[in-house]
Amino acid sequence: MVRTLGAYPSGWRHPGAHKDPQTDAAILREVARLAEDAELDYLFFGDWLATGPDLEFRDPYLLARIDPVSAVLSLAAVTERIGLIATVNSTYADPYATARATASLDLLSGGRAGVNLVTGAEPRAAANHGRDAHADNETRYDRAEEFVRALRLLWESWDADAWVADSASGELIDARGLHPASFAGTQVRVEGPLNVARPPQSHPPIVHAGTSPRSRALAATEADLALIAAGDPAVAAATRAELRALAAAAGRDPDDLKVIVPVLPVVAETDAAARAIVDRLLLLVPIDDGVSSHARRAGFPANRSLASFLDVAGIEPGDGVRAASVDDAVSPSTAARFAEPAARTLETVRARTGRDLGGAHPVTWRHLIAAHAVPANFVVGGPATVADHFELWRDAGAADGFNVLSAFQPAQFEAFTGLAVPELRRRGLIGRTGATLRERLGLAAPRLLRAPEPVASGR
Repeated sequence: MVRTLGAYPSGWRHPGAHKDPQTDAAILREVARLAEDAELDYLFFGDWLATGPDLEFRDPYLLARIDPVSAVLSLAAVTERIGLIATVNSTYADPYATARATASLDLLSGGRAGVNLVTGAEPRAAANHGRDAHADNETRYDRAEEFVRALRLLWESWDADAWVADSASGELIDARGLHPASFAGTQVRVEGPLNVARPPQSHPPIVHAGTSPRSRALAATEADLALIAAGDPAVAAATRAELRALAAAAGRDPDDLKVIVPVLPVVAETDAAARAIVDRLLLLVPIDDGVSSHARRAGFPANRSLASFLDVAGIEPGDGVRAASVDDAVSPSTAARFAEPAARTLETVRARTGRDLGGAHPVTWRHLIAAHAVPANFVVGGPATVADHFELWRDAGAADGFNVLSAFQPAQFEAFTGLAVPELRRRGLIGRTGATLRERLGLAAPRLLRAPEPVASGR
């Protein structure tokens, strides 16, 4: 899951991290090379159709980023094997243009294209597309369902044997093998045919993520990959079982729906070295410490202060703790009074940074404020620890695969591919092969909407 400015909000501040979107082209090529050499299945590019100063603190990687379709088209020219998945927002995109771009990508990459269809969650996107308001959930999913059908019909415009190219007879195409889409829904209309040759995969794999019932239904009926967010393998296993059951009820083979979970591994040669990286990332999160100017800027999150965390911890305003410096150590006696959410944050910080209450390496209030305000599903450790996590989830039936995030680029992705991947390969958890992305993901041939007509004799 490629985020050039890193997947953790303070990642760009880590020494040596990439932090200039104007030089994204170089980092994208480097990430693609590392991913392909490591035999990962695909590069995944998300999207966001607006920007604003508030994103600097919440999600810096969204502030300025290359259009995902443009990114994968550029990388198709410098890669040979890895899949390339670009996000398209069906609420605002044109289905014909999307079919054309994705079919072109599939042809240019030799069958390595995929498309992640989203319906959008950013209200500011509406104004950027000439609309007064972002559509409600039901309307967006009504359009998404029609969008997928139009997309598939357009991809099927050309039969596999429609291009004849018979020099002797002068017949270039068999016109019977060229079909209009002829789709007219309540929100989407396309006529077709598509003016791009049939994609090598017929249908590039479709990806979808979401938590609403409509989103789950769309994923179960139309997606090849369903992205779910879950921090616990039991929760993920239950969600995966639900999606597979919905797919089976829709007449699909549930094995053709792969459930993918995002994971944020912080990798180093040893567990201690990895914990030190997380420690530094927490210390680099901008918080209201009473000194820096961050808190006075527009869009600064209100939950990044000592007072905010102490409210979560259940520490009363009259308590002397509220006069502490954010860099003071947290005392065991104060920690013993924490309400459950704050106690959970404390345990997370202790496990992920190696810090403790008291001693030479104590937990400070700054650590707790940052960890609570900017939560992340870190998996922290050396190669064996990271591989243990992947193996545990696989064995629990919690996921068919993972979208790997990197806290900062390129060093953390280099650490994952150079340190964790060899251990994952040794355990048989990575390294599938296939000429196309569908084959690499273990997907069957797509379900065609237009059944091929019998070939006439003499053709």
